Amino acid sequence: MDIQKMKAAHKLLKEYKYDITPLDKGTTDKTLYINVSDNVIEEKAVSPLMKEKFIGGKGYGLKMLWDATKPDTKWNDPENEVIITPGPVSGITQYSGAGKSLIVSISPTDFVMDSNVGGYFGPFLKFSGFDALELQGKAENDVIIFIDGVNGKVEIFEAPEENVDSHMLAEQLTEMYADDEKDMKNISVVSSGKAAENSLIGMLNISFYDTKKKEIRLKQAGRGGIGSVFRDKKIKAVVAKVSGVKGNANNVVDIDAIRERGKRFNKEMKDLDEEQCEMRTKGTAHLVEIMNDYDLLPVNNYKYGSHKDIDKIHSEVWKSRFAQGTPDGCWIGCSMSCAKGVQNFKLQTGPYKGQEVIVDGPEYENAGGLGSNGGIFDADYIIEANFYCDTYGICTITWGTLVAFIMECYENGIINKEITGGLELNFGAKEAALELIHQLARGEGFGKIAGLGIAKMKDVFVEKYGADRAFLDDIGMVNKNLEYSEYVSKESLAQQGGFAMTNKGPQHDEAWLIFMDMVNNQIPTFEDKAEALHYFPMFRTWFGLVGLCKLPWNDVEPANNAETDEPAKVPEHVDNYVTIYKAVTGKEFDKNRMIEDSERVYNFQRIFNIRRGYGVRKFDKQPYRAAGPVTVEEYDSRAERYDEQMKEIIGVNPEGKSSEEKVAITREYREGQYEKLLDAVYKRRGWNKNGVPKVEYLKKIGMDLPEVIETVKDLQ
Repeated sequence: MDIQKMKAAHKLLKEYKYDITPLDKGTTDKTLYINVSDNVIEEKAVSPLMKEKFIGGKGYGLKMLWDATKPDTKWNDPENEVIITPGPVSGITQYSGAGKSLIVSISPTDFVMDSNVGGYFGPFLKFSGFDALELQGKAENDVIIFIDGVNGKVEIFEAPEENVDSHMLAEQLTEMYADDEKDMKNISVVSSGKAAENSLIGMLNISFYDTKKKEIRLKQAGRGGIGSVFRDKKIKAVVAKVSGVKGNANNVVDIDAIRERGKRFNKEMKDLDEEQCEMRTKGTAHLVEIMNDYDLLPVNNYKYGSHKDIDKIHSEVWKSRFAQGTPDGCWIGCSMSCAKGVQNFKLQTGPYKGQEVIVDGPEYENAGGLGSNGGIFDADYIIEANFYCDTYGICTITWGTLVAFIMECYENGIINKEITGGLELNFGAKEAALELIHQLARGEGFGKIAGLGIAKMKDVFVEKYGADRAFLDDIGMVNKNLEYSEYVSKESLAQQGGFAMTNKGPQHDEAWLIFMDMVNNQIPTFEDKAEALHYFPMFRTWFGLVGLCKLPWNDVEPANNAETDEPAKVPEHVDNYVTIYKAVTGKEFDKNRMIEDSERVYNFQRIFNIRRGYGVRKFDKQPYRAAGPVTVEEYDSRAERYDEQMKEIIGVNPEGKSSEEKVAITREYREGQYEKLLDAVYKRRGWNKNGVPKVEYLKKIGMDLPEVIETVKDLQ
């Protein structure tokens, strides 16, 4: 790398000097606005209304995006924004999981997207003096934005020489802007990659320098194509630099209270993690065989929930591959250390063939999506695909789900070798699946079609190849134009709602209710399910408002948690979060206020989608495969289970009926159950039968802003 040559090729377009505002109670009450069309750089004040109603993080992002866009703004319009907002708690180092940021944009799905991400950029943005960063406009040529939180300066450069792909670009820019090796830990880079330029499924990488491994690490804001928006704006990277991380950079009200709760949690991790989830040695990959055992691991495009070859991608396989013995937190002070990585992995394909690289993960979603969902039980393939998705800038979850869809279409003759340009994309075709990623990065071949995502691929397959729309709608695991994350929801009605009733699309970070519902039968009635589908999405929304990771909430639990009244909520940890928020901000706060604050923002996001022409009941429809067996093959694979359910639950005797008849009977029942669930959840959330928030409910929760009421008043 000739860093000096790269830097010499920079053309300074704008320099803006500012006074660094110290944080006070977790915020500066200032945001940074940059428009790369005309290189405008401005500081904006956070209004008292925004601070009160929207809290921070995702809330700030949604409010700023609403104000910046029109109802018909498209993802690639200049006025669309990419907004990065860390939240008031983000950046503390005394409690695990407190380095998160939310990235908000109008997605290529056309819905309002938010994506939760670790890495150091969000906290560094705060320490540089800003509660949020708004990126708007489109540059003529590739630019890099440098936020110098040491000297109080923002610069925009044309940057023609640096590599676009994230693993290279993050290294180049960290070396470029660090004074020396010790200073590398004070640099964080936001970037994407080549595939984001050629697709609608691009994601963003956020870097951090791992001082123990002496490697640049990457964390991903994966969902919803925000990386495609970023690259459409011709932004190559945003770099933040600080002078160091102090113990109380947030200038909190009561640091001792945070330390006490952090010490308590650290002891739980030390004493209980190994027997609970093994997050410190396996990360979320510990889930692989658990999901397989409960028939929840997606196999062959969610047809099945388990597979005989699970031992090839079992969590012990990942443990043996992951570097052990050094902290793996994606923010300072996180004792959960779940950001596992494979070091010195030698790539076998693509432009970086022969290079030894560090690969973030694989996490459970990648093992399930890139692996089993495509019928591929090969750890080396999963690691390589994981790496290339990351550095090329595409979402691993979306990619895994859409490749599985392509494979089922291929096996059903909907597409063939002529259409795919010679790629034989049967389930299990790992070489062809890797080549598809490389094609997308090169912007050529069938890879470009894959990069459209399932929703638009369905249109292509129907219009160009005569596919049956109804069948594609059944097997295409997509809702709100976003691909499903990697859990089989057929036997959990609550989880079906947890996926399809989301604001942004089927991502498991809103509500993961499979075990409560299917395994432990804790929420048997529609009212119970509705209550869970109210509480948990609101509770999880709160993490995104303040800048926290959800994993330390319930991936290790106090030893006595099972004895509490509401073990699924992990009451002691909820109390930790109440205490921490009060200790950071000095505000009066309790567990009820936590849900109320979230309700305002959650409903605002729903109404934001309504303003854009979405956000009502028909958009909460799920693909039938999320609910039950689409094909005879699926039914027969679990015939004993389905026949028993038909007899005991549906009240129909299956004897003498053909598999086709049984598929139809099961479908009618399950689709009816889902409609009843929609009714129950809408009622609990204060919405009408069409899924529109009621005006009186918006007044009750304090989200009765004039522009909000105006959007829904005629839909009551």
